[in-house]
Amino acid sequence: DSMRYSFSYVGVQVRDLDRSVDFYCSLLGMRLRSREKVPETGGEWAELVSPGSPQVLELNWYPEGSEHFPDRYRLGNELDHLAFDCDDADAAFRELVAQGVKPALPPFTEGGSRLAFVEDPDGIWIELAAQASPNPQP
Repeated sequence: DSMRYSFSYVGVQVRDLDRSVDFYCSLLGMRLRSREKVPETGGEWAELVSPGSPQVLELNWYPEGSEHFPDRYRLGNELDHLAFDCDDADAAFRELVAQGVKPALPPFTEGGSRLAFVEDPDGIWIELAAQASPNPQP
């Protein structure tokens, strides 16, 4: 028998834990489930969840000078993007950009989806995904 695997969460290294928790909770509607210090590393982590979703986002912070604090992202701690479903990708994109979130890619249609991308405080791309409507806004 081969090993069975079950996806449980995504861990993201961030530069400022308070700033990142605020971004995901205030702007993307997530809820802080837990937050703990890690005495062995001097770091701290937080678990965030979205209402109605079993997925967990773990944000990890390490102090500058720690072996876990890289000078730059490299293979192994790089991340492509995180995806959030929404009712209207165009409206979500406009709303977030109006609140000062950095745009990455304006809304576009791909297959049956309407997608847009913004950046979190550490430059990680956030995908905003909705079903494409027959007459998407420009």
